[in-house]
Amino acid sequence: MSSYMAKPGELEKKWHLVDATGMVVGRLAAEIARILIGKHRPEYTPHVDTGDFVVVVNAEKVVLTGKKMDTKIYQWFTGYPGGRKIRGVREMLAKHPERVLREAVRRMMPKNKLARHQLAKLKVYAGPNHPHQAQQVKPLDLTGVGKVKKIIPGA
Repeated sequence: MSSYMAKPGELEKKWHLVDATGMVVGRLAAEIARILIGKHRPEYTPHVDTGDFVVVVNAEKVVLTGKKMDTKIYQWFTGYPGGRKIRGVREMLAKHPERVLREAVRRMMPKNKLARHQLAKLKVYAGPNHPHQAQQVKPLDLTGVGKVKKIIPGA
């Protein structure tokens, strides 16, 4: 009896297309992280990149639940004295909507070197168009994963 360990060269990477229209950011990010890591495959191996590529379109149409639109902030440091930058999620969605989803997925990945390579397989676009038609991107069915039934404007 022996355990199967996947080797980096023997796995075929697939490309998945996700339409983020009306999806809740956190629930969508959790599913995307699972696919990037490769936990959806039977040949998942923790120390090998077994995940697939994910292309997300319409990132500007994601939804946040509760009062996160007013209370959630993103902060980073420039490295200079007094260089703390703070942006609210409403401002980030207006200027860079793809960064909101990318940051949510990044925070759900393991904190190691392999996760940084896996995160490079995530392609996020604000609008409906993407430049990955040559890879035969297949739509990924995420029905029931964070779909909001009623969108309340300004909530």
